[in-house]
Amino acid sequence: MFESGDLLIADPSLSLDYHFSRSVILLSEVNESGCLGFVLNKPLHYRLSDLIPEVTSEYIIYSGGPVESDNLYFLHNLPDLIPNSVLIKDGIYWGGDFKVLCKRLAVGEIDANKVRFFLGYSGWEVGQLQGEIDADSWVVAPNEEKEKILQSPPKSMWKNQMTRLGGEFLLYANAPEDPRNN
Repeated sequence: MFESGDLLIADPSLSLDYHFSRSVILLSEVNESGCLGFVLNKPLHYRLSDLIPEVTSEYIIYSGGPVESDNLYFLHNLPDLIPNSVLIKDGIYWGGDFKVLCKRLAVGEIDANKVRFFLGYSGWEVGQLQGEIDADSWVVAPNEEKEKILQSPPKSMWKNQMTRLGGEFLLYANAPEDPRNN
């Protein structure tokens, strides 16, 4: 079973899936309608200032997933600075008052390690994610890093999660993404 705040770690069998190969997803909402989350380790070649010119901050934008990839979302650890934030779990919040966030970014009140921006999200209808888990596409794991997961370097995140899982997954932790490069 899974719940909001859990991590979905892409099984190595997803290596040919453009959106999800070696992905680590934070499940942000799980309810009777389905679930959604954000890919934490797929940085794009955009900065926040590329999307919102009036915000001069150079925050990296991540691909949150293939759903609504023209919309900007954010996760953070700043509920006291961003009103209307929604608690996911363990000190990680989703969204909030974007205008307030932009104002605080403009005056340097926001720590870059406390917020992560995404274009799009990953979503599943009721039963769809469980089917993918049953088909061994995903491994569900607790988020042991809690709010510090937003500070984790994206390049090593999947490898670190494979190492944490141990057992058969240790073999994949150091394998090249493209087996032809072996």
